[in-house]
Amino acid sequence: MSRATGAGRWRCRVAAPDPLAEPSAPVGPGWTASLAVANGAIWAGWYGPLQILLAWQAAEVAAPAAGMPKESVLAWVTGAGAAVSLVANPLFGALSDRTTSRYGRRTPWIAAGVAGGSVALAALAAARTVLAMAFAWGAVQLALNAAFAAITAAVPDRVPHRQRGAVGGWLGAAQILGVVAGTGLATVAGGLEAGYLACAGFVVLGTLPYVLGHRDAVLPAGRRPALSWRALLAGFWISPRRHPDLGWAWLTRFLINLGNALVLLYLLYYLRDVLRRADPDGGVLLLTAVNGVTLLTTVVVGGIWSDRAGRRQPFVLGAGVIMTVATVLLAVWQTWPGALCAAALLGIGFGVFTSVDLALMMDVLPAAAHRGKDLGLINIANSLPQVAAPTLAAPLVHLGGYRTLYAVAAAIGLLGALLVRRIRGVG
Repeated sequence: MSRATGAGRWRCRVAAPDPLAEPSAPVGPGWTASLAVANGAIWAGWYGPLQILLAWQAAEVAAPAAGMPKESVLAWVTGAGAAVSLVANPLFGALSDRTTSRYGRRTPWIAAGVAGGSVALAALAAARTVLAMAFAWGAVQLALNAAFAAITAAVPDRVPHRQRGAVGGWLGAAQILGVVAGTGLATVAGGLEAGYLACAGFVVLGTLPYVLGHRDAVLPAGRRPALSWRALLAGFWISPRRHPDLGWAWLTRFLINLGNALVLLYLLYYLRDVLRRADPDGGVLLLTAVNGVTLLTTVVVGGIWSDRAGRRQPFVLGAGVIMTVATVLLAVWQTWPGALCAAALLGIGFGVFTSVDLALMMDVLPAAAHRGKDLGLINIANSLPQVAAPTLAAPLVHLGGYRTLYAVAAAIGLLGALLVRRIRGVG
């Protein structure tokens, strides 16, 4: 918001800052809220399918597919989608860095990605084979990653260092609310097709306030980075020797997210096959809600606290240890109360991690001119675990059961938390 000259009245839209300058002016609550809602809507579009719909759809597809169990169908589909996101996020981040539209660098990609993602979710509802599911889910990942890359890059474009923990906290809160909303829509919509369509509609409606209500910084054509395939591809490598802090921060995020992905991937099957829950999809929704409530108690507070302390590492380390304890509970206390306790602890730990790690990542970015591309590469640490998790989880479950799966997940997450101490430039 900004004051109108002379009259002293408030205008709805603000003048956008220099797109390549390091931001110094604090952002207002309206901007933060609309960006957070858009972020949450995209996570609903991802996690309604991931938590509920893809698992049930995989079970239906696997029934007539001789010799291919539901776990393998789900692994192939989610793995294919995650592989697409590995490329899509940095690619669209780099393209948004070079976009000179009069609507700004990021907004056109948010709008196009959301539109494409909603269409792909509708197509996924009609998929009845493994190949069709994989293709449609890959299209969902392609489109929604375009929007997510642009939304993520908007934060270092507009938010100064001293405010990034707090803004990261609100984005994290919206993320888990989006997960809860997507899971709820998938559960109560009344079938696979209705669930996918409900998620698609939510994605569109949730992003409209930001797209329509806020101006994005316009990049003059004369300041656009070179646009060639060689320059584009060369930019996808950031040397960990030249930027060691970014390398260690990336590895920390990857390992903690991999541990979390291993926990979540087969949660529906864990409730049904190990805990023998009569209503496993309702159980997933309840665990997600418990996780969300405890996450909301820490995600914003953790970000604000880290801003005031001027430190990030202790928060990431503590969050990783709490998540490790929660994962160990799933391995050794295989009861419904144990699952509820684990969900609560995971929410506490992941809440702090989500807000503070986002701020930490933005604090170690190399340059303003390619924030979108760099954050896209960083976001691979979110999507690559979705490729690695099915590859690891299926053999771990078949060979050692869920105790082995969760023990390995705990060890991976703890290693990631410990490695944050290798970052030198951020305390």
